[in-house]
Amino acid sequence: MLMNMKELLAVAYEHHFAVGSFNVANSEFVRVVVDSAEEKNAPAIIQIHPNEIELLGDEFVAYVRERCKNAKVPMAIHLDHGASVKDVMRAIRNGFTSVMIDASHASFADNIAITKEVVKLAHNVNVSVEAELGTIGSNEGSSEGGADEILYTDANDAKTFVEDTGIDTLAVAIGTSHGQYKHAGKPELKLDLLAEINEKVGIPLVLHGGSDNKDEEISQTYLHGVAKINLSTDMKSAFFEEMRRFLTANQSAYEPDVIMPSARKAAQQVVKQKMDLFNSTNKAHLYFC
Repeated sequence: MLMNMKELLAVAYEHHFAVGSFNVANSEFVRVVVDSAEEKNAPAIIQIHPNEIELLGDEFVAYVRERCKNAKVPMAIHLDHGASVKDVMRAIRNGFTSVMIDASHASFADNIAITKEVVKLAHNVNVSVEAELGTIGSNEGSSEGGADEILYTDANDAKTFVEDTGIDTLAVAIGTSHGQYKHAGKPELKLDLLAEINEKVGIPLVLHGGSDNKDEEISQTYLHGVAKINLSTDMKSAFFEEMRRFLTANQSAYEPDVIMPSARKAAQQVVKQKMDLFNSTNKAHLYFC
């Protein structure tokens, strides 16, 4: 069942769980997410970064839409880190049900102005909007962008930003980074800051950089307003590590139906574990009441 993300996250926010939002880079990852969601009876979001859509082509989204429409659980299709109005319009034309405009590196005033423009365009066609305030860090190996230094979201600025822009959900910076923490210790998330932001804004919050963090901290975030957790690195790493292992052991293999299944299964194990961690397992029934 394909949904607008505002509607999808409203249920998660009310019932204190987070919906996993998984970056897909080919049809194998789409299958990983949808099959895992159906097995876990969990809502899920498929998100595609502009870098990934350049790799896949616009036509790929038509396949994703059909797969999500036919899923037995609630799904949304989301543009991850759209950098411009052009990125957003491309996603809307392709049939995404949600978009992110990331003007977090601009000034506060410019971030508001750019986001307001996107909200007007998207809401006119029933597409939800996520924006970001503060900056997410970036670790080595990530193609999703980020900043060398994390700028934490200010709770009072968040309140003003949400009121002025009319966004549906806000990505907050509380200490996460994109990619794996290979050269630094895993961060301590600022859960007290998260709680303060949630109290002031009253809309679903988003945690970017959901991979490679402490489970005990992640499990606290959806108690303080996080309704969407982005995940890419952990899933992709499991997929390609298993593929490397398989190809090393089977060097003459070349058929995808021989090579892919074990890699897909490894990625699914990660996704299903994350759905349990995010408390979204067995929550799909809440959307059919």
